[in-house]
Amino acid sequence: MRALLQRVSHASVAVEGQVISSIGKGLLILLGVGHDDDEEQVQFLADKVANLRIFEDDQGKTNLSIQDVKGEALVVSQFTLYADVAKGRRPSFTDAALPYIAEPLVEMFVEALSQCGVPTQAGKFGAHMHVEIHNDGPVTIWLEK
Repeated sequence: MRALLQRVSHASVAVEGQVISSIGKGLLILLGVGHDDDEEQVQFLADKVANLRIFEDDQGKTNLSIQDVKGEALVVSQFTLYADVAKGRRPSFTDAALPYIAEPLVEMFVEALSQCGVPTQAGKFGAHMHVEIHNDGPVTIWLEK
């Protein structure tokens, strides 16, 4: 499982011109699921995200977690995080889990992060989404389990 975290001041997801999810200060999480991923990876990443200290304290040091700053999370499924561009010019996505495997794990991640105390919203699995990101910093972190 792979997650690309972006610290944001605001983020939203629209499908067919309608905003379906929107958050203020927090994290936009692009989440990719691989073939061998299961609940263990979900729980590990949810705990890591909830406790990762990437928000600034009063001295400007990254000492605070999303929970500490009472931030929100927006999770967007992103199979393209498993793109393999080693050969040719067209990415291969054979390392990404098939939708019937990935969708329940993405939903499980959203629930696990919520259970960690982080108000969490999500995009729409499999939909063409327009994601608006107001990256704060910018701060972008890659996580993999």
